[in-house]
Amino acid sequence: MRCAPTAGAALMLCAATAGLLSAQGRPEPPETPRFASWDEVNVLAHGLLQLGHGLREHVERTRGQLGELERRLGACGAACKDPEGSAAPPRAQANLVNPGGGDASPETLRSLKTQLEAQNSRIQQLFQKVAQQQRHLEKQQLRIQNLQSQMDHLAPRHLGHEMAKPARRKRLPKMAQLAGPAHNISRLHNGGWTVIQRRQDGSVDFNQPWEAYKDGFGDPQGEFWLGLEKVHHILGDRGSRLAVQLQDWEGNAESLQFPIHLGGEDTAYSLQLTPPVASKLGATTFSPSGLSLPFSTWDQDHDLRGDKNCARSLSGGWWFGTCSHSNLNGQYFHSIPRQRQQRKKGIFWKTWRGRYYPLQATTILVQPTAAS
Repeated sequence: MRCAPTAGAALMLCAATAGLLSAQGRPEPPETPRFASWDEVNVLAHGLLQLGHGLREHVERTRGQLGELERRLGACGAACKDPEGSAAPPRAQANLVNPGGGDASPETLRSLKTQLEAQNSRIQQLFQKVAQQQRHLEKQQLRIQNLQSQMDHLAPRHLGHEMAKPARRKRLPKMAQLAGPAHNISRLHNGGWTVIQRRQDGSVDFNQPWEAYKDGFGDPQGEFWLGLEKVHHILGDRGSRLAVQLQDWEGNAESLQFPIHLGGEDTAYSLQLTPPVASKLGATTFSPSGLSLPFSTWDQDHDLRGDKNCARSLSGGWWFGTCSHSNLNGQYFHSIPRQRQQRKKGIFWKTWRGRYYPLQATTILVQPTAAS
């Protein structure tokens, strides 16, 4: 594969493609390891991120240079005419573009400007592709960090040849005691459980950006989200339990609770679930140590879908996996919409009432357990 002369960033991409094509023609060495080590994956992800940043800086620098040339050509268009409107001598025109001299006719200048505009358009397209790839690489790096964290938690159990036993199911306060509008903020703490979310009437917009979900929003006397940073501070770096209380439009209620580990902001507040819990919640693909779900919002895409932003496609911020397991921070509907496309944006818990049934009320609680 031969690379034609073109912009620097495009030439880099062409050269990289040529290298890949030539590599495919070489015979593979015998006994190639099937899986890369964690360090190799980390180095690769870091290198790809650095390449993305470098390409982005190159594109921005090239765009600046093209902008300067275009400005000088624009100045030439205004200055290359005498008071009677006749064209200035070619030497004067050329000096505006090339101070070192050289003849340039108006036709040459117009052709150059057209080429620069076309090149600028190609640079803009390349910039968008680089930005898109960079977002994908950042998501991949976050997934690698989450997998490493899972391995770190799994290693001590493997070394001791012990399997963690599921905690005994504890009795939860009834939803009616917590979902009523008359309670005050002191009742956010109930028997060691802390209420971190409540949905009941649609009075608060939950389609909020990352910073709002980090700090918290809403009214503790009604609908609210406590805030990821506050929840992480309550649970600390130890095993905990999370409980969800669900209510449909027919008066039915369901309570679930399961062990979790909540990471800090450096992991996008990842929620780590054990394999039995992940399976019970409808996940079909997870590692031997379980499932790690980073928190995502419409402006901070950390979900496990590489081709979609779940928070933007649905509504609200949540620990999305593949956009289809649950979303208790979705859009609130006062009645069930007829359109399926609209219903999918609502509050749902797939393994209870299904993917396209918007729930009437929810409460989420957390409780720290013994240090892990």
